[in-house]
Formats: sequence, structure tokens, C-alpha cells
Amino acid sequence: MKKNKLIILGLALFIFSACEKETTAGLSKVTNYPLIEVSGAPVVFVAEGGSFTDPGVSATENGATIPVETTANGVYRGGSTLDVSRADRYDITYTATNVDGFDGTSNRRVYVVKTGDMVKSIEGLYTSKIVRNGALKFSNLKYVLVWKNDDGTYEFSCGFGGYYEIGTNYGLGYKSGGCKVTANDIAANDFTITDFSNDGFGGKVTDATLTVDPASKKMVLTSEWSFGYSFEVELTQVEL
Repeated sequence: MKKNKLIILGLALFIFSACEKETTAGLSKVTNYPLIEVSGAPVVFVAEGGSFTDPGVSATENGATIPVETTANGVYRGGSTLDVSRADRYDITYTATNVDGFDGTSNRRVYVVKTGDMVKSIEGLYTSKIVRNGALKFSNLKYVLVWKNDDGTYEFSCGFGGYYEIGTNYGLGYKSGGCKVTANDIAANDFTITDFSNDGFGGKVTDATLTVDPASKKMVLTSEWSFGYSFEVELTQVEL
């Protein structure tokens, strides 16, 4: 009886060992993911019409240098290259691929900005302070970009001052784009503002007003959203 038990036990161990070898053979492999080092600042500011030289980037795989592919896109106004003659936020992506086809990525953000004097032009890069329904929600959000379109209108990257895009960190899909302003007379605070919407939630934003104070380099944008929210956005121009 003991002999039979030993035979059965030995057979079971043999089967377990054989199965283990069969199921794990050839499945273990080490892959070295690309390591990307980006030189210089992660956020760069360039005056419109100026120049931008990439500070550089390098990538290695297990200590060996590998190629890096660089791409750029205009976030608010479109385009697949960084254009220093066109105000926008440009996101640069650096990508390296290892021998097994795995990618590593890193990023840099470049703002191309034209800064207006707040008397003849309200173009510029701004931080925002946002009051919603009478309550302060965010301060010093970075950044809201204002540019001038070919038709002479000004456009805000987000009519809510970046509330959802930046403040709640929902991202670009929740910016309130399409806020276009016709400056009839900046000195008299005479503006015509188109209705706009939120890219993610929808709804209609109406009754917008804009007040500009050149002395303090600030302007206040107010609006009413059809979902029952009122916004008061104080924008402070950034000196580059």
C-alpha cells in the first residue's frame, strides 16, 4: 500500500513538473524601454515672429543611443508644425521605439504669443481667476491664450478661463472654445461677443461681456451658461 502511494505521488510530481516546464518555456524575455531625456525647460514662451530652437532631446535603450522622432501640433488653431508666425499653444512630442516595438514618449509645450498693449490690442497670454455663481473656484490658472484672427476678431482659447480644461483637469476636450470678440472700441469697452459652448458638455453660453483695464493689464469676461451657471473670469496678462 505504501509502495502504491509513493508511485502515485512520484507520478503526480512528474506531471506537475512537466506541465510547469511546458507552460513557461520561452515566455520570459527582458525588454528595455526607451529612456528619453529632454534638455531645457518643459514650457517655453516665444514672441510671435521670433525664433525657436529646440534645446534638444536624446534617447537610449539599455545604454545605447536610439533615434528620436519629433512631432508638433497646434492645439487651439490646428497645424502639424510649430509656426512662430502664428500664435498658439504647440505641443511637441518626442518618441523613441525599442527593438521590440515599444515606444517611449516625452513632451514639451511651446506658447507662441503676441502681446497687445491692451489699448489697441487685447492679444496675449493670461492667467485666470474664476468665480462661478458668485463663489471663487480657481486662481492663477495657466494659461488662457488670446489671438487675433484674419477677420480682425479676437478669440479666446477658453471662454471659461480654463475652468474645466485646466482647473478641473478634464483636458482639452472640455475647453470652452469659439469665444470670439469684435472690438468696436477697446478704450470704451465696447465689444461684441459671439455665443459659444463647452466642447465637452455642450450647452449655450450667452450674454457675454468684456471689460478691459489697460493700467492693470487685466480684463474681466462674464457669461451665462444654459446649464444654470454664471462665470466671471478675471484675466491677467503675462509679461514675457
